[in-house]
Amino acid sequence: MNLKHLFSKKEGARLTPELRARIQASFDHAAADEEHFPSTIDPRIYHVKLIREHLGELRGRRVLDVGCGKGRFARIFREQEPEAEIWGLDISEEMLRHVPEGIRTRAGSMTELPFEDAFFDGAYATESLEHAVEIDRAISEICRVVKPGGRIAIIDKNAEQWGRLETPEWEKWFTRRELERLLQRHCSEVTSRFISYWEDVEPDGLFLAWLAVK
Repeated sequence: MNLKHLFSKKEGARLTPELRARIQASFDHAAADEEHFPSTIDPRIYHVKLIREHLGELRGRRVLDVGCGKGRFARIFREQEPEAEIWGLDISEEMLRHVPEGIRTRAGSMTELPFEDAFFDGAYATESLEHAVEIDRAISEICRVVKPGGRIAIIDKNAEQWGRLETPEWEKWFTRRELERLLQRHCSEVTSRFISYWEDVEPDGLFLAWLAVK
C-alpha cells in the first residue's frame, strides 16, 4: 500500500472554522447514538489497563481525557480512583452532557486546549486524535498542558490498516513511526506497540498505542 500517496491530501489539512463546525455538528448528532457512541466501556479491555499502568498512581493527580466523548474511560478511572482529579475535553457539548458527575469537563478543540501550561500530571487520548485534523498541533498542545515528567498515552488506528472501517472525510490514521516522531519533539521517552482490545488476543494490526514521558 502506498501510504505516502494515500495520505498526501491530508498532510496539509487545516482545521478551518467551517471544518471545525462540521466536526462539532457531527459529534453533537452522534451523542444521541448510544449504540455506536456508548457512555460506558468494559473496564476489562486492555486499553483501560494499559493507560492506567502507564499513567501510574492517580490518587491526588490531575489527568486529562483528550476527546473524551461521553467520558467512558474517564468514568472508569474516576471509579477506580475517586481521589484523582479527572478532566474531560471534547469539541461537542452534547457529548459532554453525558459525562458523569465528578468528572470536570470543558468544551474545546484538541488543537487549542483551554488550559494553562503544565496543568496536568498526565493525559490520554483514545481514538480521538484521528479527528484533530491538524495532528502536529494537537500533539503539541497535549504535551504543552502536561507537566515535565508527566505521562501521555495515545491509542489510535494504524494507517497501514486504512480502509477496514468507514470514516468521515477529515479522519486520519497514523503510522507507528509518524506519531513517534511528533511525540519525540516534546517528550524525553517515547515507545509504541500494537495492541488488541483483549490482553489474551493477538493484535491484528488495527490498534497502536504510543506511550510517552514528557
